[in-house]
Amino acid sequence: MKRAITLILFLAIAIAAGAQQTHVDEISFDARATFHQQTTAGVYDSHFQGDYFNLHIKGQLADGLTFRVRQRLNKKIEDANPFNATDFLWLTWQASPKWSFTAGKQPIMAGGYEIDSAPIDVYYYGAFSARLYQYYAFGASATFSPVEGQAISAQFIPSPISPVTQNAYSYNLYWNGHFWPWWKTIWSYNLVEDELHRKMNWVILGNKFNMGKLVVDVDMIDRFAFEQKDLFSDWSFIVKAILTLGKWNICTKVGYELNDIANIDADGISYDLVLPAGNDYLYGGAGFEFFPLGNDILRLHAAYFRDNHDRINNFDLGLTWRFMAYKRK
Repeated sequence: MKRAITLILFLAIAIAAGAQQTHVDEISFDARATFHQQTTAGVYDSHFQGDYFNLHIKGQLADGLTFRVRQRLNKKIEDANPFNATDFLWLTWQASPKWSFTAGKQPIMAGGYEIDSAPIDVYYYGAFSARLYQYYAFGASATFSPVEGQAISAQFIPSPISPVTQNAYSYNLYWNGHFWPWWKTIWSYNLVEDELHRKMNWVILGNKFNMGKLVVDVDMIDRFAFEQKDLFSDWSFIVKAILTLGKWNICTKVGYELNDIANIDADGISYDLVLPAGNDYLYGGAGFEFFPLGNDILRLHAAYFRDNHDRINNFDLGLTWRFMAYKRK
């Protein structure tokens, strides 16, 4: 770990000291720690835990060629997956004002605001999001931006529902845009292969409604196999709302996910291996965030959440901080 950090910082310094065309724009850190408490069948338990400690580097190799790194400094590096602790490690070529191409480790382009949010800003996930094998992978994508604020991307990348070591892939079409300034969208169609090399279709419609002090996210996900009889029997519906009052955010999130028991193949195996046939998952919670400095450099949070599967009452008290180590002038 120490060698990895030293190497990254050395490269960043070397680039910053190099040609004027090649430079680092930002080096920053963020971290989150939590006092987690839970009650299971009336039995109380608690512990302190470190959730995230991330290093971010952004910069430019040449005109029109930028890079980004996000390294989790508290995550184990595995022999079978030496980049397991690396979320971002990509190069983007801005070929023209409307076209860009990205290669390297990047987010898998599945729509929806729950999956798209930075993990450090998510206090609890639904079953579908939490059970994916990976959110980030080495792949390639192309993005077309016809007008400002609208981007359509195509991506070829390893499957998010298959182990890293298998040759299963995901073919993604992704729209990040808006209808009006108050209605933003992250929509996608994803054709994904599972570890049995069967193909699943995902249609994910993520919607963000900005109503001033109140912001509401609505994610709708439909998952179906080509052989599935009912194409609308394996789905997720997630609603998150944040009300901002001065330095305070009052937050809530509720989700319901269902996969009909009939959605199995001829061998009796569920078409959907993430949320298997015959399962339903209801989860929800509420809490608040406080920003004592009036910005996102320092954040305190309290969050309660529960689901109908584990039936554990969870209550977290946490602290998040962000620090800009270097910013190019």
